[in-house]
Amino acid sequence: MIKEKFKVLEDGRRDLEDIPRAFLEFIIFEGPMGRIKLERTTQPVVLDKKTIYSKLAGSASKVNYIYSDTEMFSKLRVYQWNESAGSWDEMKASGMFTG
Repeated sequence: MIKEKFKVLEDGRRDLEDIPRAFLEFIIFEGPMGRIKLERTTQPVVLDKKTIYSKLAGSASKVNYIYSDTEMFSKLRVYQWNESAGSWDEMKASGMFTG
C-alpha cells in the first residue's frame, strides 16, 4: 500500500550474516510526516542458548544459539529522518497510532 500512496525513495532486502535464514527488508518513502523508513527483520525463533566457557585464563566465552527450523518471527521498526542531525531517529509505538 505504501508503494501506491507515497513516493518510494528506496527499498530492498538483505540477508543477516550472523543468523541463518534471517533477513531485513526496508522501504524509505516520503510521507505526510516527512521521510520515513520501515525496517522489518525476520528470523527463526531461538529455541535454546548454550554458553561455552574455556578454563584458560583470558579466554572469551562463546554463545551458540539453537534456532527453530519451522517457526519465524518478525520485528518492525519505524524511523523518521532528522534533517538537522542528518540521521534516522527511531519512532516509538506509544502514541503513534492514536488520534
